[in-house]
Amino acid sequence: MSTVLPLISGSCDSAISKFIVLKTEPYHVFTITIHSQESDQSVEEADEATCVVQFTYVEKYPEEPLVFEVIESENLEDDQLEEITSLINEQIEENLGMVVVFTVVSVLQEKLTVMVEDTKKRRQEEADRKQRALEEAEQKRFEGTKVTVETFLAWKAKFDAEMAELKKEKIQKEKTKGLTGKEMFLKDSSMIDSDLKLLESEEDSVQVDESLFQDMDDLDLEEDLEEAGD
Repeated sequence: MSTVLPLISGSCDSAISKFIVLKTEPYHVFTITIHSQESDQSVEEADEATCVVQFTYVEKYPEEPLVFEVIESENLEDDQLEEITSLINEQIEENLGMVVVFTVVSVLQEKLTVMVEDTKKRRQEEADRKQRALEEAEQKRFEGTKVTVETFLAWKAKFDAEMAELKKEKIQKEKTKGLTGKEMFLKDSSMIDSDLKLLESEEDSVQVDESLFQDMDDLDLEEDLEEAGD
């Protein structure tokens, strides 16, 4: 079966970064490290997807399917690894009876390249979404409260009430302007009790010093009154 190995490396060097033969007896066991292709756009090394697949030939290969296992990977999620495993199985079944390793490697490299592009696209879309959210939040800070028909009518009702009150006060001031004290007194009923309230407040505030009247018995008030009468 060793004659099959040149068919692996001879036509797909661009997809294989490392090819290691682990053993040759009783059947060949080898690993192939496959990486994604560089696209027209610049792909950073951190974005490159890689997987290491171990192949094991069987006695009647290629009439019988060979055994494989994805033993290592880089920049691939679990669901992507499951997709890769399914893809390899499909290629082996479709090419049963033919040497299949070259086909698997070629198809797998294309798939890894597509996965890298999809991952970059999702990252860019997420970054754009976050940027839009920030811009919308910033814009709302300057827009203030959005005016609706309901909010406008509520504001107008409050505004009209305030203006009516101010107009009423202005008219009242105009009516009382130039009136005499008596006219203001007769016009404003609240002023009727103003004097009484003032007297009550004054009465409460007046304090009498009783010590000033303690010696009044010693005074000859009748004599003073008679003199005053003369």
